[in-house]
Formats: sequence, structure tokens, C-alpha cells
Amino acid sequence: MVASGVGEFLVKQGKLEPEKLERAIRLQAESERPLNTVLVQLGFVAERDIAESYAGIFNLPLAETIDYPETPLLGDKVSPEFLKSACIVPLAEYNDHIVVAIADPCDQYSIQALGFFTGKNISLQVGLKSEIGSVLQRLYPDETHPLGQITEGVAGAIDIDSSHLDDIQHLRDLASEAPIIRLVNMMISQALQVQASDIHIEPFEAELKVRYRIDGVLHEMEAPAARYSAAIISRIKVMASLDIAERRLPQDGRIRLRIDGHDIDMRISTVPTMYGESVVMRILDKGSLQLEFPVLGFSKDIQGKFEEILLRPQGIILVTGPTGSGKTTTLYAALHRLNTSEKKIITIEDPVEYQLTGINQIQVKPLIGLGFANTLRSILRHDPDIIMVGEMRDTETAKIAVQAALTGHKVFSTLHTNNAASSITRLFDMGIEDYLLASSLSGVLAQRLVRILCRHCRRPLDKSSQLIKKLRLEQLVPGDEISLYQAAGCDHCDNTGYLGRTGIHELLVITDVVREAILKQGDAGAIHKSAVDNGMISMYQDGMRKAVAGMTTVDEIIRAVQED
Repeated sequence: MVASGVGEFLVKQGKLEPEKLERAIRLQAESERPLNTVLVQLGFVAERDIAESYAGIFNLPLAETIDYPETPLLGDKVSPEFLKSACIVPLAEYNDHIVVAIADPCDQYSIQALGFFTGKNISLQVGLKSEIGSVLQRLYPDETHPLGQITEGVAGAIDIDSSHLDDIQHLRDLASEAPIIRLVNMMISQALQVQASDIHIEPFEAELKVRYRIDGVLHEMEAPAARYSAAIISRIKVMASLDIAERRLPQDGRIRLRIDGHDIDMRISTVPTMYGESVVMRILDKGSLQLEFPVLGFSKDIQGKFEEILLRPQGIILVTGPTGSGKTTTLYAALHRLNTSEKKIITIEDPVEYQLTGINQIQVKPLIGLGFANTLRSILRHDPDIIMVGEMRDTETAKIAVQAALTGHKVFSTLHTNNAASSITRLFDMGIEDYLLASSLSGVLAQRLVRILCRHCRRPLDKSSQLIKKLRLEQLVPGDEISLYQAAGCDHCDNTGYLGRTGIHELLVITDVVREAILKQGDAGAIHKSAVDNGMISMYQDGMRKAVAGMTTVDEIIRAVQED
């Protein structure tokens, strides 16, 4: 009755449509699972909506992240197994009562049992189930690997017969089983804990590989048995609203979750392989999005010049680099810097990675004819001051962007090239005339991401003086003593020696000297040389400055970019 009351409360609050509630009630009757669980699994409401409904119905406070303790309370009065099974976290202990966060305040049995164990009154707060689970795992860590634990639970709960794996309904049923759901949720939760940017799930003939990309490098994790591959991948496809019956063609989707108080977006991509579908889940944590240039690794001199061209009223600014080099984040930071009530900003993206307040963002949909070129042509009629085009993929898009810049608009976009100067020759190849490019282009920013040395365990590099002389690093900091560092490894960085990533940049500002090189249609090398002679700091130089400053290693810079 209370569960249906929560559903009605959500309807009254406008967070749930009556038709969806009726559908969930029907599915709940068929599956015999709690209605709240069905509502969340179907994606009709967020887990926080359920918790807020409980808090509203019972007039209880909602536990926030800062309320959870750093160390376990109650000592040995209550077993961790009881707390985990009841989904309860003690928040504070007083002489006469205990304050706890509980996921289900209707669970009177567990509340009374806790009062009996402790001999005290119990005061309730409502907590998110996933948040409570994460806190309990932190306070009372299991001895075995999380994925290994859940795999054992799956094996004990589900008998997967490979002869039925071509049965779509059977796969759909497997994907909705609680152990498979817990397994997928644990993969996502663990990836967030280690700050992974991607989860790679790859089926092979005799095994399933799970790898996390952490600070740009793939790390293999303990994986479930190969016989669970189809069920796990089907679960992910259900979450992303993809067609689980289609296994011959690539598919793309999106998952939105709220985990441990963070709003998480995940871009899902599947491709067919020899032994099933390979899945990549790109994790986009809105809470971790940094939109300040110093945080993104901009050196003061490069930041100053970049902000200078940002403030120009018109022209094209390009950000270039390979996939995964942080181009979109840099563009978002630039838009954030310019976003005021006096300016209208429209973006065309594929996909929209983060939603920015006050900015009109358009997701391209090529299947219905909503591509970069025709969308760009249409939005020019909406009188925008600033336009961001996710990528200049074709000649038509590039030509429209140039015309927009020449008619008084500021245009941001990206290209996939190795350095800043190569972007200009790429635009030549796309059919942009040299005089139009020289008139419309304001600057090109090229960038890479390199790993940051862990401050807790970095150590001076042996024989660094020889390397300093070989790389001519004394030119970067003349008159100062130079020290280089190397990675060591400790508990803080999971023994990798690195913790986090930062950007290295080169900014090609279109000065008169560079403009003359463009009009001569010089190659990338000639344009790059003229820019360096005119004061441009190259990516290699910017990276080596960061190595000298102790932020990263020389090996990281050489791995990311070639010497000029």
C-alpha cells in the first residue's frame, strides 16, 4: 500500500505520469518485485525521487552525502551483514537514541530489530539505496573483489543455458534479473570510484574482458564468466533503450543515472564482433566537469592569448586534437566564459555531452536529415551571437561556418588534426579559399591530455642532468635549477604513479605573419614555423614546461606529442 502511495505522491508532484504508474503496477504484479524498484529500473523516475517521496509521506529528513560518517558507528553491537541486508547506515549515536539513514522507512522489522540490538530509540532519515550501499561498502569493505562477489551471486541465482541465448525474450528476462542488474550497477559504481572515463566490455570465445580507461590508459579488471556476456550486454542495451534483438549492426544510446549524489550520463556504443557485441560506455560525470581554464591545464601565457581572441566579436576559433583529447571540454569552458544574458549562444553537437545553462544546444540526427550543415544554415536565421559546431566534418559545414564568421558571428568548432597548423591545410583540402580563411580564422588551439604525477609518491629522476642537456630543457627556464621527476606508485594512485590528467596546448593566433603564410598556401610545416618564429609556444614546449614544473614526466610528453 505504501509503495502505491509513493507512486501516487510522485504523480501529484508531477514527476510521474499516471499511465506510467499503471504500467509499472502491472509489471510489478507480474514480476513480484517492489514497485519502487520497477519504477527506477524502467527509468520512469530517479532513485532520489523515490527517497524524496518517502521523506514527504513520512515527514522525515533526507540524508545528504555529508551526513554519512567517515568511520563505522555502533562497534560490534550490530553486524555489517544486518546493516547491508536492511540497507541502513547509522549516522550518529546519542545517549538515548541513534540516528540512521534507511532506504525503506516502511521496513518496521529492521527498525525494531536495530532498536532491540542497541537498546536505544531509532530516529530515521531517508537515504538513497545506492548511496547507502556505497557507504556501507566503504565502511565495511568485503574481502573479495566486488565483481567476483556478485558473479558468485549470479551463479547461485541464475542458471544460464547457452542454448537459449538466441531467444530474445529469454535475454530480456535475464537482463531484468536482480543479480544481473546488481552486476552491471557494480561495474558502473566501481568505474566511478576509480575515476574511469570509459568501460570496455569485450566478449571472446572463452572469456569476457572488462577494462576501464583510467587517466587515458586501459586497465583490465576482474570480469564475470563468459557465459554471462549476453545477459550483461542485454542489460546495458535495455538501460540505454537500444534494440536487444538487433545484434548485426552497431547501435548508439544513452543512459542517465544518479549515483552517490552525482548525475551521471553515459554514452553507449555497441558493435558486432566474432563472439558477440562489444560495448563501450563513456562516462560523463556532470559533477566532475571543470570549466575554468587553469583547471584544464592552460599555462598563463596561453590562457591570456586565448581569452584575448575569445573576446573578439567575430571569427572562427578551432580546437583540434585526436579523439579523447578534451576538445569538447575546452569548447564548453570557452562558452562558459562568454555566456552572459546579452549574448545568444547556439550549439550543434553529436552528441550533446553536457547540458549548459542558458545555452541552446541541438543534437544532430542524420537519420531524419538534421545534420551539421543544414542545422547550421537554419540557426543563422535565429540571430545568434555565438555558434558552436561540434565538428567540421564536411566541406558544406566548413563553408557555411566561414560565411557565418564573415557576417559577424563568432564560430567555435573542432577538427581532428595533429597540430594547429595542420588544421589550416585540412581546411584547404576541404575547399576553403585561402583569402576567405585568412579573413575569417581568429585562432587554432591544439591540445593533448597527459597524466599528472602523483604528489604523494613522485621521486626525482636519476641522471636527470643528462636528459635535461639532451632535450635542451634549460632553454625553457633559463637561470633556474631544473629538476625532473618520475612515477613511483603508492596507495593514493593505485600504484600507477599518476593521478588525474591535464592538458598541454599550442595556440596558433592568426597574426599578419601567419595570415601571409596562409595566403601563400604554405604547407603545415611552413605555417607552424612562421607561428613559432612569431612567438607561439608549441605543444611540445608547453608539455616540457609542465615536466620541468614537476607536474608530469618527460616520457608522458614524448608519448603524447612529437618534438618540433
